[in-house]
Amino acid sequence: MTPNHAFIFIAACAAATWATAQNDPQTSTSGWQQCSDLSSDDTARLRCFDHWAAQQGSQPTPRVEAASASSLAADAATTATTPVPPPAVEPVVITMVAPAVHDCKNPRFSELSRFWELEAGSDCGTFGIRGYKPISLSVIGSDSVNTQPDSILPDHRAASAVDYRTTEARIQLSIRTKIAQGLMTQNQPLKRDSLWFAYTQQSNWQIFSGDLSRPFRTTDHEPELIYIYPTDLDLPGDWRMRYTGLSLNHQSNGQPLPLSRSWNRVILMAGLENGAQFQVTGKLWYRIPEGAASDDNPDIGNLIGRAELSGQWSPNLKNTFGLTVRHSLRAQANGSVKLEWLRKLNDTDGSGKPGGLQLHTQLFSGYGDSLIDYNRRRTVLGVGLSLVDW
Repeated sequence: MTPNHAFIFIAACAAATWATAQNDPQTSTSGWQQCSDLSSDDTARLRCFDHWAAQQGSQPTPRVEAASASSLAADAATTATTPVPPPAVEPVVITMVAPAVHDCKNPRFSELSRFWELEAGSDCGTFGIRGYKPISLSVIGSDSVNTQPDSILPDHRAASAVDYRTTEARIQLSIRTKIAQGLMTQNQPLKRDSLWFAYTQQSNWQIFSGDLSRPFRTTDHEPELIYIYPTDLDLPGDWRMRYTGLSLNHQSNGQPLPLSRSWNRVILMAGLENGAQFQVTGKLWYRIPEGAASDDNPDIGNLIGRAELSGQWSPNLKNTFGLTVRHSLRAQANGSVKLEWLRKLNDTDGSGKPGGLQLHTQLFSGYGDSLIDYNRRRTVLGVGLSLVDW
């Protein structure tokens, strides 16, 4: 090709390229002007502007677009392969069952440990409702009944006798709650001392006396404040002292004169156990003196007693046998003896583990079966059902 021919070919290509650019609004720098010139056809003009605007958004160079795509791909790969770190704070899990290491029902701890929550692992916290003495409903029969209660004081005798029956029903309610802990043991890793408030109510109900309109013959109220300190001491014969305690105890029948009976005591207590089968608890009390004008029963200590010793034997998971002796600690040995047999009746979860419902048989002889009978010796046999929180 001669130089003249080459010049002519280059000039023709340039002219063709310029003509194409002038006729295509997508590539022309003045494409929007050409779109504006389409004033006779609104639809075509709008379509032209839309097409031109779309082309303006894609004007960045392919190299820049490729770099952006590579960066996005790299970021996506990094996100997919890098594990997400866990949150700094573990989520709170709320359960209705205390864990095994913090459970006053856990059988890995001894009977007395669970009952008084003596250790960190058997601690169930404060202000929970627990049983104290058996919650029971029973039918009782006695060798006599106090139809006209009296005291050694002249104005404490009922005005007339009531024809009560010797057979009646007895209802006992007893609950407690721990109101403080760690008062002296502080944050020791094992021991937990505790302060409890307890309330026990026992009612004798003449349910079989329809001719008397089935009255409650007597109801005793017994609130008390109890401090328990874990005292782990080895004793001969594989016995262990588990706790010592102090109680402020009030007991009354809530009646006006002439039937009012009440007393206040400071009680020193201790508990021992030998394996899972034997427990012994002891109480020694001092009656807080009252003035002659307010003392409804000045001889109550000489009759009900000043000390109590209670033992329990559980030969297996189903049966418990108990013996409680009270003594006046005087030459005239008044007090009482109580024999008990409790047999668990139900299973809690089908696994054979005994539940809390028990057949409760009790034989009592002596003074103080109830406050109104503090000065009357009675022999009473009761058979019923109990719920025991142990």
